Amino acid sequence: MTDPSAHELTQLLQAWSGGDERALEKLTPLVFEELRRIAHSYMAREGSGHTLQTTALVNEVYIRLAEAKELDWQNRSHFFAVCAKLMRRILVDFARSRRSLKRGGGAAEIPFDEAFIALGAPSSDLLSLDEALNRLAEFDPRKSQVVELRFFGGLNVEETAEVLKVSPETVLRDWRLAKAWLFRALTGESRDGA
Repeated sequence: MTDPSAHELTQLLQAWSGGDERALEKLTPLVFEELRRIAHSYMAREGSGHTLQTTALVNEVYIRLAEAKELDWQNRSHFFAVCAKLMRRILVDFARSRRSLKRGGGAAEIPFDEAFIALGAPSSDLLSLDEALNRLAEFDPRKSQVVELRFFGGLNVEETAEVLKVSPETVLRDWRLAKAWLFRALTGESRDGA
């Protein structure tokens, strides 16, 4: 996420917030590949039968961004954090839609992280992960944001640290603790049973 400059993106985002539609036209090609990379990293975790494609996910993010004209963009990091949150919402809505169509069955299962596979943990479906993240956010919003940015947004440790304005070490610690908490929440394992 080095090109274009953070300053250039921030200026375009602020111009767009101010109502300049030309700023959005200039912004779109500058962020498209990064958004595709983020979407692709998430979609790679989806099952092979998933009908939502990477480009469709990015396009849906653009549609929702265009509808959200009241956003006051702070900077490039804020933009990508909002996009990661939108991708999560879109994918959760899509999973809910598929589940309701199938009356509760067949939602695509996804692994939370390679570490969970190494631990022999069962895969968690997207809806369960979303519910667990919402519970985590109730008492530790930053850890929930770390998971959202890294897992749903595809951001690396340094990018996540930039968005949250914390050190990379803090991100690593939050990531490790959040994964452990989510593992317990998703498998039903209690602390006493650990």
